[in-house]
Amino acid sequence: MSWRATILTLYPEMFPGPLGISLAGDALARAQWSLEARTIRDHGLGRHRAVDDTPAGGGPGMVIRADVLAAAIDAADTDERPRLLMSPRGAPLTQARVRALAAGSGAVIVCGRFEGVDERVIEARGLEEVSIGDYVLSGGELAAMALIDACVRLLPGVMGADASGEEESFENGLLEYPHYTRPPLFEGREIPEILRSGHHARIAAWRREQAERITRERRPDLWARRRGGAE
Repeated sequence: MSWRATILTLYPEMFPGPLGISLAGDALARAQWSLEARTIRDHGLGRHRAVDDTPAGGGPGMVIRADVLAAAIDAADTDERPRLLMSPRGAPLTQARVRALAAGSGAVIVCGRFEGVDERVIEARGLEEVSIGDYVLSGGELAAMALIDACVRLLPGVMGADASGEEESFENGLLEYPHYTRPPLFEGREIPEILRSGHHARIAAWRREQAERITRERRPDLWARRRGGAE
């Protein structure tokens, strides 16, 4: 069974978008995964298919109605895939969570808009809130694309070599070491001598040292977790 992504959105025309090219697009064409974008507005109310209403208690903006979104979820979700809501207040998306999702059968992903969605539908339909970073987007669609791309590239046979992802950033708690290729000299900068030595053990040790150095300098939070310190 291929990995299945079902998107609930007010803008289904945004998909597949970037997911239709490169690794994800090639895998989609080979049916290694499938994508269905469904519009929440099909379950909207009245002649204008309204999906939102004013916030209870007052305040700016609009909120997606619980009854409308619940109907959209119920119409789309007929299996046990995780139900995700892309939200800036969600748990940060990590490589470990991506790996867990990629190992399953896929996900049903809700893309919020406006001020958010009614809290009651999050509770009633067991939505897992997921964030891709500490910032706010206009909607959840771009965040959903990032999550899907991260998962799809880990599916068997999608990357050219299964080992190509083993030493990437976050896979072992470290950021990735520097990469070099030809030409050997670029604007006065040489490829490090160790990488031209042909000594595989020394190269591996150098790469490890560089990954640790970069992690310490750029992501002390990751380094602290790796060393067993406080987050």
